[in-house]
Amino acid sequence: MEDVQINSAALVEDLAARQAITDQIYRYCRAMDRIDHELGYAVWHVDGTADYGEAVFQGLGRDFVDHVCKQHGGLLTHSHQVTNIVIELDGAQAASEAYVTATLRMERGGKLLQMTVLSRYVDRWSRREGRWAIDHRITVTDMDEIREVTPMKVHDRGRRDMDDPSYAVLTAGQTNYGDRT
Repeated sequence: MEDVQINSAALVEDLAARQAITDQIYRYCRAMDRIDHELGYAVWHVDGTADYGEAVFQGLGRDFVDHVCKQHGGLLTHSHQVTNIVIELDGAQAASEAYVTATLRMERGGKLLQMTVLSRYVDRWSRREGRWAIDHRITVTDMDEIREVTPMKVHDRGRRDMDDPSYAVLTAGQTNYGDRT
């Protein structure tokens, strides 16, 4: 019976680590879409690095958050989705791959343009002082496109800041799962 308890405890720890890492990946997307610097910083360890390719950005994760938030500030709107998250755990170390679709809208030359980028976040993680965060991210872009679009209707409720309706709802039950394993 003791072996079952040990295995159960190990399974719970494994699941908690996977969920903490998954939440961090989701929070990164939320941070980018809401242009929330602080939330974005929390995804990386202070010395964590980001490699989005030589033409985009290579450096500290915190500096990348500032870079992308500045870039996104010049856009009309954007939305990031993450799927197919695969996580490999090794104690307080982990690796993950997550498929990402980033859709960005901008106005250029009187035209409404939409850019879609399909890529993957390939991350190395560690748990330090009970918190899972990125040590190093490599972004691999698999395809992209830009095209002119015609919106179906005016979208007036979503915000790219902390006035977005989600902050009022999520703050009420806020839990930082990244600190739990």
